[in-house]
Amino acid sequence: MAQGALKKSKKTTATAQRESRSNARTRPGPRQVAPKKAALVRQAKLNKKLTSGLVLKTERSLAQKAGHLEILAGGKKDKGKGGKK
Repeated sequence: MAQGALKKSKKTTATAQRESRSNARTRPGPRQVAPKKAALVRQAKLNKKLTSGLVLKTERSLAQKAGHLEILAGGKKDKGKGGKK
C-alpha cells in the first residue's frame, strides 16, 4: 500500500474534557491579567489614573448640562405636576 495505514483517533480523556469545559466558562469582560514588568505596571497605573480623570470630567459636564435642562419648562418635574385630567 503506497499511502500507509490510517491513523486511528485517540479517545478523549477526562482531563481533556475538563479543560474544554473550563474554557467554555471564560467570559469576555474587563478582567485583565496584571502586568509583571515594572515599566508595564507604571504604564497601567498611569493609564488608569488618566482614564478615571477623563470619565470624571465627562460625568461632571453631563451633570451640568442635565441640571441646566431641568430648569427649563417641559422637563420631568413639570410633567408630574399636571397629572391626568
